[in-house]
Amino acid sequence: MVVVTILSQTGGIAATNAYLVADESTGQAVLFDAPNDTIAPLLDEAKRRGWNVIGLWLTHGHFDHIADHPEVTRQFPEAKVLIHRLDDPKLRRPNAMAMLLPFSIVPRQPDGYVEDGQTLKIGSLDVQVIHTPGHSPGHVMYYIPSNDPAQGVLIGGDLIIMRAVGRTDFPDCSPPALNASIRRIMQLPPPTQLLPGHGDPSTLAEERDTNPYVQEALEEGEL
Repeated sequence: MVVVTILSQTGGIAATNAYLVADESTGQAVLFDAPNDTIAPLLDEAKRRGWNVIGLWLTHGHFDHIADHPEVTRQFPEAKVLIHRLDDPKLRRPNAMAMLLPFSIVPRQPDGYVEDGQTLKIGSLDVQVIHTPGHSPGHVMYYIPSNDPAQGVLIGGDLIIMRAVGRTDFPDCSPPALNASIRRIMQLPPPTQLLPGHGDPSTLAEERDTNPYVQEALEEGEL
C-alpha cells in the first residue's frame, strides 16, 4: 500500500513554495523546487524520518525555484536534478535574469530532462509530467493521480497562483500558451488539489469558480 506524505516550506526572496513528497512505504522522497534559504528544514525532516531524497524535480527555471539546488545535492549527493529541456538555459546560466538579486546562484547542468507525458516514480508512486508553457517555455506541472479524484495532487509551479496566474512579461513568456496550458490542466478532475508555487493550496474546482484569469482562458477556448 502506498502511503504518501507531502510536506511544504515557504520562503526565499519571492515567498516561493517548496514541496517534499514521500512514499513512506519505500522511504523514497522528491523535492519539488528549491527557493533560496528555504529547503533545509525539509531536508532535515527527510533525514529525521529516514527518507532518501532521490531528486529535485523543478517546475521551471526561474531563480526563485532553483536557487537552493546545491543544498539538495550536498545533503543527498545521489539526488537527480531534473528540468524540462526548454528551461535548461536558466539552470545553466541562472544569474542572467537575476542581476539585481542580493545573492548569486550556482550554475549547473541538469542530471536529466522531464518531458510531457512522462511518468516518473517516487518509490511505487506514479508522477505524471505535464508540459504547461506560458509563464516559462519549459514550465511543467507534476500530477499525482489517485483512484479517488478528491485525492489527486497537482504540483503546479507558477501556472495558476493565488487566484491569479504566472506573470507573462518576461521575454520568453507567452500569454496564448499560458491560456492553452490552463485549459489543458482544467481537464483534470475538479477536486484535484493544486499546490502552487506561491500562495495557499486550492483545488481546480475552486480556481474555476473564483479565478478570473482561469475563467477568461476557458472562455477563450470556447470561442
